Amino acid sequence: MSQSRFNSVFLVQRLSLLRTLQRMVGNPNTAEDLLQETYLRVSRALAERPVEHIEPFVFQTARNLALDHLRARRVQSRMLVDDVPDEVLHSVAAPASSNEDAAHAEQLLRQLSVSLGQLSQRQQRIFILSRLHGATYLEIAEQLKVSPSTVQKELKLIMAICMGVADRLR
Repeated sequence: MSQSRFNSVFLVQRLSLLRTLQRMVGNPNTAEDLLQETYLRVSRALAERPVEHIEPFVFQTARNLALDHLRARRVQSRMLVDDVPDEVLHSVAAPASSNEDAAHAEQLLRQLSVSLGQLSQRQQRIFILSRLHGATYLEIAEQLKVSPSTVQKELKLIMAICMGVADRLR
């Protein structure tokens, strides 16, 4: 199996692989990372030995990477909680919020809403895709048909606006 044949198979199966990984890990960004890792692992394997049935090999590699990720995440979450004694864990009080804090937060949200409402439609879309949906610069750029550099610059401007609002309310 040649690298070019694998590339063709990978491109054809990419969306299906991505959906499978998303279902398994429940996070589109993690699924995209695992998809990239799948491509690298299969490419390395092809350089070392021939693979007769490439499609099942690619899907199995992706599934194994997803399972490894889930296993590591489970171990990490157990370690974080298991390392803290129960009496300490249950004695941690949630911070109480005062009426003053609530009023300040409400004012901040109103001001942010006004400032973000003054952005262009493209800037608003970039902000929503990045901050609410967790999309990468590249994903946003592809969707909006602009360069990743443009996305980065727009986000820098948007975040400066948000920080300016927060600074004015301090």
